[in-house]
Amino acid sequence: MEIIANTLDFYLRKETAAAIGKFDGIHIGHRRLLDEILSKKKDGLAACVFTFDPAPAVLFGGSDGRELTTKEEKRLLFERMGVDILVEFPLTRETAAMAPEDFVSEVLARRMNVRFLAAGKDLSFGARGAGNAELLGRMGPALGFGVGIIDKVCLENHEVSSTYVRSQVEEGNMELTGQLLGMPYMVAGRVVRGKQIGRTIGFPTVNMIPGPGKLLPPAGVYFSQVRCGDKLYRAVSNVGYKPTVTSERVLGVESFLYDYDGDMYDMFIEVYLHSFRRPERRFESVEALKRQLEEDIRAGRQINM
Repeated sequence: MEIIANTLDFYLRKETAAAIGKFDGIHIGHRRLLDEILSKKKDGLAACVFTFDPAPAVLFGGSDGRELTTKEEKRLLFERMGVDILVEFPLTRETAAMAPEDFVSEVLARRMNVRFLAAGKDLSFGARGAGNAELLGRMGPALGFGVGIIDKVCLENHEVSSTYVRSQVEEGNMELTGQLLGMPYMVAGRVVRGKQIGRTIGFPTVNMIPGPGKLLPPAGVYFSQVRCGDKLYRAVSNVGYKPTVTSERVLGVESFLYDYDGDMYDMFIEVYLHSFRRPERRFESVEALKRQLEEDIRAGRQINM
């Protein structure tokens, strides 16, 4: 997948089918957009995703900056889905102030060489967010591209949105989060060297420190899976601070992998959180923690994933 980032000076020579949006979480509504552009590859168009970096809410102070899907995770998922080109358009106060009509003609039609554009009904862009789906539908045909406006996707009579997904993650409702995303909630990053206390009590783990921009569910233990390369392992993961074994306030994701005995230090992994097991708590001793971990691991073997 070609990635265009940190530049306003680009021009796509190949004709594209593009999807435009923030794509935080890449939920099932986003996937409907992506299906539209991926289906156009059979017509010889390159599947292109256009998103803003940072998101408008971050630029204008309407967000705490934590995302359901980090930039690295988005790149991974888009490539895996078959996207050919990803444009991370630099959003500044200057570029955000571009007249919507100029954005459509200069960026979408000329620089991105769009022949088909998929967008959600609630899309807004350009100065004061005045650009919308109606403007695209009006300007597109005159500029040589078709427009597909995608209705909101609903799940159990609730509109699917990044805000709704975020609320479920913050509540620790990982089963519903997985339904909304079309996949379990993912936390990706490189394995760091821990204190290796788990090894001393018979539970070796892999440790990851997510960046401050990643939205995490409540501190606790989760039934999970861990992907490393082309291998997928069943696991039990702790999201939190490990209060029994350290006083350091470092928020991490620590996973015990079933049927694995090796070292993943500095390797890139993906942790998929399937369901909540219990809140994180401080135990009176390492031995008490060990007994609880044994119970968690036994329970995890009974979960279908």
